[in-house]
Amino acid sequence: MLTNAMFWRAIDNLAAAKNISCSRMAQISGLDLTALNKSKRRGSDGRPHWMSVGSLVKIMNATDTSWIDFARYFPPEHGHR
Repeated sequence: MLTNAMFWRAIDNLAAAKNISCSRMAQISGLDLTALNKSKRRGSDGRPHWMSVGSLVKIMNATDTSWIDFARYFPPEHGHR
């Protein structure tokens, strides 16, 4: 099962693999500099914020990352077969 935390960890892992900050990754993707900040990952009501597919595609295009490559940045699921 994919969780919000796993999704954001994949974003963090992609930035680390590209040796850039999340702010820099947002910038080169044409997003607001703060779009990937940890403070933006939950709404003001505390509910998880899920990034749009459009924003994810911008990030993947800017970092030359395929869907298959992006999937590799997700943390392993513990306790699932």
